[in-house]
Amino acid sequence: MNTIGLPQKETKNIVSKLNDLLATYSVHYMNTRGFHWNIKGKEFFELHVKFEEIYNSLIVQIDEIAERILTLEGIPLHSFSDNIAHSKITEQNNVSDGKIALQYILDGYKTIIVLQREILALASHIQDEGTVSQMSDYITLQEKEMWMYRSYLA
Repeated sequence: MNTIGLPQKETKNIVSKLNDLLATYSVHYMNTRGFHWNIKGKEFFELHVKFEEIYNSLIVQIDEIAERILTLEGIPLHSFSDNIAHSKITEQNNVSDGKIALQYILDGYKTIIVLQREILALASHIQDEGTVSQMSDYITLQEKEMWMYRSYLA
């Protein structure tokens, strides 16, 4: 058992998955920053602000995921090369069309939610309530955001 009473072997697996999630969030964050900077067209004003809201939320979640990894006695990945190697989404460059950018954001969240559900199941199995709660909160928030972005694109 580790210092917070969780089995070490299973916790190491959760830490590994959390690091994949952290890398995916980091690439999603940078993609969203790029969308914010490069957006053009008639939706500029509303999407420029929305993309800023999204990346500000992502940066908080990135920090919370890294802190959870540390709580579980792991080491959070933090280099650009680690992020690219472990991310489940790809980086996007020079996207200036708002609808395309929003579709990338939706696709990124879909990938993130799938990862979070996997982590939630693993954490639930060992009664890691801290990780379960964190993943559950993120999933709830992101599912609602996805509904709103889909509605905007419809």
